[in-house]
Amino acid sequence: MVTLIFAASCKQEEELVKHMDIQVPKADKVEKHLEIHGDVRVDNYYWLKERENEEVIDYLERENDYYDKMTAHTKDFQEDLFEEMKSRIKEDDESVPYKYNGYYYITRYETGKDYPIYTRKKDSLDAEEEILFNVNEMAEGHTYYSLAGLSVSPDNKLVSFGVDTVSRRNYTLYVKNLETGKILEENIPLTTGGSTWANDNKTLFYTQKDEETLRSDKIFRHQLGTKSEKDELVFTEEDDTFGTFVYKTKSRKFLVIGSYSTLTSEFRILNADTPNEDFKVFQTRERGLEYSISHFEDSFYILTNKDKATNFKLMKTSEENTSQEHWENMIPHREDVLLEDIDIFKDYLVVAERTNGLNEIRIIRWDGTKEYYLPFDNETYTAFASRNPEFDTQILRYNYNSLTTPASVIDFNMETKEQTVLKEAVVLGGKFDKDNYDSKRIWATAEDGTKIPVTMVYKKGIKNDGTNPLLLYAYGSYGSTMDPYFSTVRLSLLDRGFIYAVAHVRGSEYLGRSWYEEGKLLNKKNTFTDYVDVSKHLIKEKYTSKDHLYAYGGSAGGLLMGAIANMAPEIYNGVVAAVPFVDVVTTMLDDSIPLTTGEYDEWGNPNEEEYYHYMKSYSPYDNVIAMDYPNILVTTGLHDSQVQYWEPAKWVAKLRELKTDDNNLLFHINMEAGHGGASGRFNALKKYARIYSFLLDLEGIKD
Repeated sequence: MVTLIFAASCKQEEELVKHMDIQVPKADKVEKHLEIHGDVRVDNYYWLKERENEEVIDYLERENDYYDKMTAHTKDFQEDLFEEMKSRIKEDDESVPYKYNGYYYITRYETGKDYPIYTRKKDSLDAEEEILFNVNEMAEGHTYYSLAGLSVSPDNKLVSFGVDTVSRRNYTLYVKNLETGKILEENIPLTTGGSTWANDNKTLFYTQKDEETLRSDKIFRHQLGTKSEKDELVFTEEDDTFGTFVYKTKSRKFLVIGSYSTLTSEFRILNADTPNEDFKVFQTRERGLEYSISHFEDSFYILTNKDKATNFKLMKTSEENTSQEHWENMIPHREDVLLEDIDIFKDYLVVAERTNGLNEIRIIRWDGTKEYYLPFDNETYTAFASRNPEFDTQILRYNYNSLTTPASVIDFNMETKEQTVLKEAVVLGGKFDKDNYDSKRIWATAEDGTKIPVTMVYKKGIKNDGTNPLLLYAYGSYGSTMDPYFSTVRLSLLDRGFIYAVAHVRGSEYLGRSWYEEGKLLNKKNTFTDYVDVSKHLIKEKYTSKDHLYAYGGSAGGLLMGAIANMAPEIYNGVVAAVPFVDVVTTMLDDSIPLTTGEYDEWGNPNEEEYYHYMKSYSPYDNVIAMDYPNILVTTGLHDSQVQYWEPAKWVAKLRELKTDDNNLLFHINMEAGHGGASGRFNALKKYARIYSFLLDLEGIKD
């Protein structure tokens, strides 16, 4: 093993380190030959997949110990950052109430408590508060606790909910009697946590997961008061590239079973008044046909890409004739506008659109007498319809925030166009003033001539002289768009001179559905080259320099981090890869791993030779070579169900073996959490304190 003496900055730390040998963790090499398509890969760290192997746990614990020792000089700073982030958050806070089926529902937090308290009030906000769940009490004795999927029965007397105490997104379903406060005997394991009531108040539909792959593949019908072993299986999704779910329409008339893959969808419907009957297929799946359905009065409204409507269009059909030959056009397909979602009210249709990357909310009166867009006046904002469970109202509730403006909840009168800001998130601490920050959108040119949008925020007064530290974030997969949003946590970087930027690389839907298509499957490398080209543009324009540029991404964005670390390591001073998907080929060849088969339409199926070789050409783990890498921080969770812990573990082990530099390579493993990290309102801040202290330390910023 190699012995390092870490040179700390202050004398006290130097004296401490002189007496501390810091051992660099080294994983044993055990050759594993992996052969397909006549190609052999040698994986020396394949054995790290053995979760129950004591040597695996020992290696992970040695990595954590190394991380702790190498960052010991920042521990106080991390704690200060955590307290700083926490101090900006209003601890005794509550959500804006929304009304549903005669009750106002409110989620509130109490000072010093980590978890929410779910409450409701009958008919009036002046009514007595009824506590549905105090999650702080429920979470006692658990290192991780997640309560999800609250679903209240139509008669308001029962609530179903899911609990996960491992962080593997594997929920046990329970039912609580809201009149007595008692938890019923219902105890249904291995679910998604969500469930849906039929209108009889005694029939509950839920989704169960495959025990090994965790794919959501079965819908069951449960009768209250019976054991889950007797639940009736009403639907099985046989295609292992699909998942399934169940919900009730806003009209409360139909129960809906959905089946989904990356490229194809299918729905089944059943009148919620007759839950024991069979579901009817709405429109049989056709590969490449995507659609979603909403119900209002006697019609269904279908958001779909039918007939090559790449950016989607809105269609309509009757309850009786739901197959696509009966669908009629309402809002046509447009090449320059992505139709993202709809919300239906008694007198109005609300349409969420995206034009040139920007959110737009379109209001259309059903009788055709009124149509307009809500006005938004900058290029770095996010706006979307909030929870609107009632049909018979003129009020649209929506959320708005920007890179410089805290999140607001706004009630907008669609008839009078008057709006009321119900709540703007409070930033405590006395130091925040939105006028002290600027944001803007710029465009970088990729090698192939494509213009890549970049949004950024920074404290006023910075100069483009190449000395600014800049953190560049991106995701770039699944069509998931990272809209510009406000973050109180991010202020800890901005106030210390950082620029924060988001690269809207191909693979998202920021510039429409085609933007996604150009960053997936055999176009996936566009995501990586876009990011590198944005980075070079930021350096060229002197927003930063290679000595002050930092890269950050998580999950599929962690794949992006691994790829750019191999492609252009010389232009980054540091890389943060959170729960990174870095062992692409091996994972996509193992269909026993959770979520793998459903990913084929995103990444390709490496059992097909063309996709195998393309994946292998960019897979971060397969492309680690002997060269200098930037400073790197990697994080994972032992119980991660989306990106298994062994992917980053193998990647780090291989980097330690081959990299030729003396830069930091730090690996932090949360031994008690999964993909989303720690549970609780404030525990999650510790993750950001770790990441930010890593970045600030590289900049020589100590407080």
